[in-house]
Amino acid sequence: MANEFFSTFGGDTGVSLTPGANGRFEVYLDGEKIFDRKEEGNIMPDLIRVRKLKQVIQSKLEAVPAAAD
Repeated sequence: MANEFFSTFGGDTGVSLTPGANGRFEVYLDGEKIFDRKEEGNIMPDLIRVRKLKQVIQSKLEAVPAAAD
């Protein structure tokens, strides 16, 4: 999943994966949880779900004002 995000957004987004207890797998964006494996039936995200997460990230990036050069 991290590779998928990096290949799409490159340096525009920072991704880090940290193992959790009891098989927890959560994805946060700016402190907001956008995926929780336990809440989604304890299954890992498939490609369709990863694409939806990428859309969430893209929307957030578009909402951030561009930095002045």
